[in-house]
Amino acid sequence: MTPAARIAAAIEILDTILTGEPVDKVVPNWGRANRYAGSGDRAAIRTHVFDALRCRRSFAWRGGAGTGRGLMIGLVRAQGLAVNDLFSGNKFAPSVLSADEQEQPDIAQAPRAVQLDCPDWLEPRFDADLGEHSSAILTALQTRAPVFLRVNTAKSDRDAVIEALAEHTIQTQPHALSPTALEVTENPRRVAASDAYTNGLVELQDAASQAVVDLLPVDAASRVLDFCAGGGGKSLGIAARGAAQIVAHDAIVARMKDLPQRAERAGAKIEIVETEDLSGREFDLVLCDVPCSGSGSWRRNPEAKWALSADRLAELTGLQREILRDAAPHTRLGGTLAYITCSLFAEENRAQIDGFVARNKAWQLVSDHSFSPLQGGDGFYLALLTRVS
Repeated sequence: MTPAARIAAAIEILDTILTGEPVDKVVPNWGRANRYAGSGDRAAIRTHVFDALRCRRSFAWRGGAGTGRGLMIGLVRAQGLAVNDLFSGNKFAPSVLSADEQEQPDIAQAPRAVQLDCPDWLEPRFDADLGEHSSAILTALQTRAPVFLRVNTAKSDRDAVIEALAEHTIQTQPHALSPTALEVTENPRRVAASDAYTNGLVELQDAASQAVVDLLPVDAASRVLDFCAGGGGKSLGIAARGAAQIVAHDAIVARMKDLPQRAERAGAKIEIVETEDLSGREFDLVLCDVPCSGSGSWRRNPEAKWALSADRLAELTGLQREILRDAAPHTRLGGTLAYITCSLFAEENRAQIDGFVARNKAWQLVSDHSFSPLQGGDGFYLALLTRVS
């Protein structure tokens, strides 16, 4: 496909997404329906689509419309490419620009929230919660997230994994956020087919997510409950640290469907349970990686930025309170309750913990930690609480 044809395909996909269809359904469906598009074409089109979703407001400003076409005109202008060469009307290329589209709005004249691709209602929240770092973090969220791997230290070490990946021409480098984190600098799409991946030496996991696991109090005697396990990434990270027992639970059991296969590949033993199986059981560490706005990971899931509403945020904070309430009784006296979000907002983070401690005198906050996209990974929050009575 020509560069112009890729732009045309991205316009078609974006117009479907803008009707409300989920991006993780629309993009692969387009690929299956257009078999002529090679892997390089599909990757380039996917990049166009996700770039447009991250920068939806600023690209719409530059392109004159919030349609798929307007967003792609905005992308081309933002990247400094020749718009008329790509919108030429030639075979498979988008049609030529209209007189109105030829006018190029000055992005410097756009409101700050437009320049930073922030929903208007969230701009004051970012400023209040992130202070002087607000603009820099919003700017970071406009860019593509790096691809990170976690070295499975139960099977190998970082240097050996770097060499094993290099044999598949996958270049990586250590990342400062965690001693197990590798950033993929070349050929990330080859990871899933590499021996290092299929043999369980690495897993895909954000570097800040790995840093959160590093901070958990785990030793060889630890009994751990991953209360909101999802795909089980943190359970697998804890397993690599040698915990005695790991139990994975999720209110929606289907979220854990891939965990047995991932655990087998990693050489990890993880017990998967349903809610009724937890009755009366206590653990040294109970991990609550709760549903949240995902604002710290909007580089990876930009669709969520535009879908979030004030009502949905209130619903999420209510759910977080319920999860803390339900998980806390499974922590033994003197044990640790770990609360995790990939959110940047105070009301989902420290305010949530302050409220829990105020309502539950048997608990004390030991420490909390925040990770920012400015550190290279996603935004995360971790609070460690201990049960004192």
